[in-house]
Amino acid sequence: MFRKTFHPRSIEGRPSVPKTLVEAIDVSTSKAISLWLAETGHDQRDYELQALEPDQAEALSYLLTPESAEELLDTVSPHTAWRFLQKLDQARAAALLDTLDSDDAARIIELMDEQEKQEVLLAMEHAQSASVRGLLAWPEDTAGSRMRPDFLYVHPDSTVQKAVEVARVDPDDLEQGVFVTVLEKEGQRLVGWLSPAALVLGRRDQPVSTLMTPVSKVKQWALGPLDDQEHVARKLRDHDSGVVPVMDGDFLLGVLTDDTVSDIMNEEATEDAERQGGSAPLDIPYMQASPWLLWKKRAPWLLVLFVAEMYTGTVMKAFEDEIAALASLAFFIPLLIGTGGNVGTQITTTLIRTMAQDGVRLRDIGRVLGKELVTGILLAGTLAIAGAIRAWTLGVMWYVILTVTLSLAAIVLWSTLIASVLPLLLKKIGLDPAVVSGPMIATIVDGTGLMIYFLIAKALIPIL
Repeated sequence: MFRKTFHPRSIEGRPSVPKTLVEAIDVSTSKAISLWLAETGHDQRDYELQALEPDQAEALSYLLTPESAEELLDTVSPHTAWRFLQKLDQARAAALLDTLDSDDAARIIELMDEQEKQEVLLAMEHAQSASVRGLLAWPEDTAGSRMRPDFLYVHPDSTVQKAVEVARVDPDDLEQGVFVTVLEKEGQRLVGWLSPAALVLGRRDQPVSTLMTPVSKVKQWALGPLDDQEHVARKLRDHDSGVVPVMDGDFLLGVLTDDTVSDIMNEEATEDAERQGGSAPLDIPYMQASPWLLWKKRAPWLLVLFVAEMYTGTVMKAFEDEIAALASLAFFIPLLIGTGGNVGTQITTTLIRTMAQDGVRLRDIGRVLGKELVTGILLAGTLAIAGAIRAWTLGVMWYVILTVTLSLAAIVLWSTLIASVLPLLLKKIGLDPAVVSGPMIATIVDGTGLMIYFLIAKALIPIL
């Protein structure tokens, strides 16, 4: 006799939650997709959406409501969303893109090739398509390309009651506040800005002009459409408004929202980390990168470092007689060049991050050098004593101990100088200071550190 197994669809009246996206698709209801979204984190959504077969992707596209489509595509990476839409016909892809804010849709569409891009834009709703086209016209990684062109606004003659009514139409945008503008032929001329707090605390009959932050102050944390997106983090930190306006003169073009600012900060931090690790930025999620792409991003940097490291061998070749005459000098080469590289890496890591967050520039070189050289002197003394103790424990001659001690101090100070100045100089000439990565600074210090070591040895050791 066979026992039929019963699989309950609900517990205490609640529908069972699909454990995977594929299971949710198999249930074939929009409710199942919504339940899966409610129980799944962003990373898991990204992973499962990537893994869908074309027929599964098509089935999912018909189960998504406008709300669930927006939530799904807005919480996965643009590359994952793009790959998902590639599995659909143009009409379905366009319909899903219409559910997104125009800036989010533009982030996905910019990844497409030109033909695919034009086909999707033609299939989208006219207003959404026109808005996305406007964003795509701005250069990549500028404030104009990342802004949201839709924002809440009222006329200067309005009351707080009118501003509240405008905010209620689109409450999701309330965190941006309400802008006070005058519509002119050139666009929306900004007069001021009402913070969310002003909307809550102001009397309903109070004119917005008495509560708004005037445009002169708003411009202090606004960006121009051609400003690099890396400036966003500093603007928002200096003025905790929750939104960064994008302005062309006196006219408001759009806003950078909290979510966009967070994305930009994460992207910039990731790019800096990759460059400081001695690799070009991937520009796509790591899990979607092929070995071929990883090779293309890493090999050029490694070849540059390889060529730069060749002069270390040249230096050792130039001093081979000294090494042959006193073999114990070779004992300390790894210690000396390793210490110099470590000191330089510490400084560049801190300085590059400070340049990104606090706007430190070449004009601040005096303050930077003053701070770092004093620190370098303290570190040089500490490491020189440590080096002397290590040399003594190896039982080498006194003049070798003295050579190692002085060399360590000199290399630490030299590394401090190079690491403090080079990022600022690169920024001044328009290059990303993150290219002075840990491997790069270590390579620069390796060869020069060896020269310092052997020159001090020749000056102190009689037999050389």
